[in-house]
Amino acid sequence: MEGKMGELPLNINIEEPRWDQSTFLGRARHFFTVTDPRNLLLSGAQLEASRNIVQNYRAGVLTPGLTEDQLWRAKYVYDSAFHPDTGEKVVLIGRMSAQVPMNMTITGCMLTFYRTTPTVVFWQWVNQSFNAIVNYSNRSGDAPITVGQLGTAYVSATTGAVATALGLKSLTKHLPPLVGRFVPFAAVAAANCINIPLMRQRELQVGIPVTDETGQRLGHSVTAAKQGIFQVVVSRICMAIPAMAIPPVIMDTLEKKDFLKRRPWLGAPLQVGLVGFCLVFATPLCCALFPQRSSIQVSRLEPELRAQIHEQKPSIEVVYYNKGL
Repeated sequence: MEGKMGELPLNINIEEPRWDQSTFLGRARHFFTVTDPRNLLLSGAQLEASRNIVQNYRAGVLTPGLTEDQLWRAKYVYDSAFHPDTGEKVVLIGRMSAQVPMNMTITGCMLTFYRTTPTVVFWQWVNQSFNAIVNYSNRSGDAPITVGQLGTAYVSATTGAVATALGLKSLTKHLPPLVGRFVPFAAVAAANCINIPLMRQRELQVGIPVTDETGQRLGHSVTAAKQGIFQVVVSRICMAIPAMAIPPVIMDTLEKKDFLKRRPWLGAPLQVGLVGFCLVFATPLCCALFPQRSSIQVSRLEPELRAQIHEQKPSIEVVYYNKGL
């Protein structure tokens, strides 16, 4: 910790997260910081200031009087608002810090208004529209996605979600009411399985960049893209489990009590609050399930790429890629 007294050393690696990403705990701390909803309240000037601190530090220029904690704070603020590969500012609701408040509202409403067809269709549509914005804002790498592909993914996911929701809704008519409350979750899970691969179909066609230990690009791999996308689908579905499985059970019990029967208007806010509480923990913890910088054995890559890597660097056995979120 040299540099506490005088100048900050220039060798702090801010390209990597602050905490050890090879452990679940380190990743969880990292994502709690990334998904912190308070970052949404920062002004444009504060974001710019953080961006300047980070860019100057990268260029070897120290902001006078900067402490290590302030440097990391600036880095996380910068990461919360700017795209890592393109450097563009991400739309407010597409940012990771908007995940909890937005999902809390949408999921709360999906779980509250699950009884009639129009409301089911409306909230599943709102949810998929939000998902499309998030997926577009956090797309991995520099693979440009066309408006046509965006549209296809959006329409397919919305159709998939609505069809699942309405299909299951009609199937659960004769089952206990609690079962009906889990329909929105099934719809969301189905939509994730359609939405994410479609939004990232370009990566499935051309592959995503794979690098060596030091971050030097070795080529593009479709196998790595498949593995990364599968991990993202799993963590997105897990993210929805606590928020969509715990509140329905609690609400089902509460709605039988006189307190809520006399105050039916309390249902929605209560549900949204419960969902929010679950999401504050589920979002970062599920993002942390898999390392952001995932690795794959060279032996599992496509034959051409494998040959290419063996030619360039015969000693390499494992390559790395950014799995996206």
